[in-house]
Amino acid sequence: MKDGIHPRYVETKVTCGCGNTFVTRSTKPELKVDICNSCHPFYTGRLKYVDTAGRIEKFKNRVAATGYKSLAKLKKNAEG
Repeated sequence: MKDGIHPRYVETKVTCGCGNTFVTRSTKPELKVDICNSCHPFYTGRLKYVDTAGRIEKFKNRVAATGYKSLAKLKKNAEG
C-alpha cells in the first residue's frame, strides 16, 4: 500500500435507532443506523413496518378520503 492515500481504519461505534450499540471497524469513528440485526424483521421473525417518511399514514389518509372507488369501478366493468 502507498502511504498517505488510504483513509484511516478505526474502531467504530454503531448506534441503531432501537438503542442497540456495537463496535466494529470502519473509516468513520461513529455511525448511526435505522435498522440492525436486533430489530430487522428478517432476523427477528416479527413483522415491522419501517416508515421513515410517514408514507403509510399518507396512504391510509388518501384511501380514507377517496375510499375504494377504483375497486368499485373494476367490479362494475367486470359485471357489465
